[in-house]
Amino acid sequence: MSSNTMKPINLQTGWPSARLCASAAILNGAQQVLTSETEAGPAILYGPRIGHAPLRESLATWLSNFYAQSTAGAPTTKDRIAISNGASGNLANILQKFADPLYTRAIFLAEPTYFLACPIMEDNGFRGKLRGVPEGGPEHGGLDLEFLRQRLHETETEAVRTAAESGRADAPVLKAGPSYPKVFKYIIYVVPTFANPSGKTMAERTRRKLVRMAREFDALVISDDVYDYLRWPASPTGDDGTTVALPPLPPPPSRLVDIDCGMDGYDGDWGNTLSNGSFSKIIGPGVRVGWADCAPRLAFELGEVGSSSSGGGPAHLSSTFVDKMIRGGELDAHIQTVLIPTYRRRYHAMMGCIAQMLLPLGVKVESSMPEEEPITALAGGFFVYLRLPDDVPHARTVASVALREQGLRIAFGHLFVVAGNKESIARAEGPGGIARCFRLCWAWHEEEEIREGVQRLADTLVSIRESISRGEAIWEEAIGVR
Repeated sequence: MSSNTMKPINLQTGWPSARLCASAAILNGAQQVLTSETEAGPAILYGPRIGHAPLRESLATWLSNFYAQSTAGAPTTKDRIAISNGASGNLANILQKFADPLYTRAIFLAEPTYFLACPIMEDNGFRGKLRGVPEGGPEHGGLDLEFLRQRLHETETEAVRTAAESGRADAPVLKAGPSYPKVFKYIIYVVPTFANPSGKTMAERTRRKLVRMAREFDALVISDDVYDYLRWPASPTGDDGTTVALPPLPPPPSRLVDIDCGMDGYDGDWGNTLSNGSFSKIIGPGVRVGWADCAPRLAFELGEVGSSSSGGGPAHLSSTFVDKMIRGGELDAHIQTVLIPTYRRRYHAMMGCIAQMLLPLGVKVESSMPEEEPITALAGGFFVYLRLPDDVPHARTVASVALREQGLRIAFGHLFVVAGNKESIARAEGPGGIARCFRLCWAWHEEEEIREGVQRLADTLVSIRESISRGEAIWEEAIGVR
């Protein structure tokens, strides 16, 4: 069958299926707000810069309840919350307010990285200043901190030397004055739980060491904590890979912001961590509501970013709906009765197909979590990360052939290098590099399409091997990101 006659399957798109978005709960929240004589008017006007106060309050309680067993610090409070228009928009605002491209030395990103974070950073003036930090093997617990420390030390030494030789003060240049009371020397960007793209979860010991390192080097660690609520047992327990009821799960990992707040020497004004949250994965991307959970003064200043000073809090109207969903219990019900059961079935369907169709071809599931971590018994998030055998080309070529011949789209390793960082590209294409890896998503398609997609990928690998055995050249096309 030609790819022209095949129904396209996209195992790259990291979106929830439209049918999984909480439409009914959004409508209920909207009706409560817009039919209220006291709430409708304020909801459709400019909102407070830092965000809708009732949502900041209900969100703080909701987060505190979820992380209650794992938190290393005090429960989240309203003054730690600033409402955003989603994790991506918030990342841009954070860089606008707390980073200066002429003073902030570099932005370090866990590698492989969420590739769409890079353009946000480049748009904020950091083109050429993005640096990759390998996640490393099992002994690193999700991030190679020794590598990071070495690069931080080298970068700091060079920055201090350059400032001294130029005779200028080593201080913020573009972001100076009372509007910018805090500018960090470094930004570190991670997705610590069910990471995009690798699906890995950072070990507790690594999280604590990372916070200490951030304090040492005046760095702000931005953690995208967007998948934490989506988790289930990794081992199949029923005929369909699930059971009706979810068994007791270990507590979620401690967020970096909670570790920071609870650790001795905590700077109660600014801190060195910011939890970047979003409802995109659990309500629907179009709702455009997210949050920052961080030190109170950091949260306040984030609300003072120029666009909020002019236009009021972002996503104000949607924020009022989300507040109703949290307070009425509809959000928790949606997560527990719709999202987790569905994603759990899709995950086990995908992993079963991978075991049946891809592992016999030499494909491996990438994992570098230490055995002692209880979180390793859990799966979650949206993605599985795989490594190709050595006798086939890079994943970029495989993705090109799969799209051309099978109508299948997958996310290939070169997408996840750190933009503009030659070292990141060299590591990707070197021995054991991520150029041989690819990411599949179970969140967008139904189970039957997932099975068909994995089968098409297996057929692609067989076809490539047959072409190689015949001495034929394997050519790749440029693949856009969709």
